[in-house]
Amino acid sequence: MAALSIDSLFDAAIRIQAEERSISLTFSDNSVRIKFPTTRRLAEFLNVPHYYILPYFAMMEEEELITRAERVGILTTAKGTEKMLALIHDQYAGEMEKILGPAIFGALTGKH
Repeated sequence: MAALSIDSLFDAAIRIQAEERSISLTFSDNSVRIKFPTTRRLAEFLNVPHYYILPYFAMMEEEELITRAERVGILTTAKGTEKMLALIHDQYAGEMEKILGPAIFGALTGKH
């Protein structure tokens, strides 16, 4: 079983998006939000029971990294987007640049 942490959930979210070749971005109020996989999808991907994931999502909300909105799903906050983009830039640049395209990837991560 995978060791869980907030960082491991962010990493898993990026790996899921890379594997599915899909990332959903929302632009509003001069910020970008990234749609996070569902808690069930993360649990399945990490091969852990769903209820193991839930306390970490509560911590992520407390740390203002994500927000949950009914019918919209789980989105990163400005702070969470910054964390996710830093991880993408540092560890998953190649895969995510292919998905987003060079222009959008560069604009989001500052890589030109």
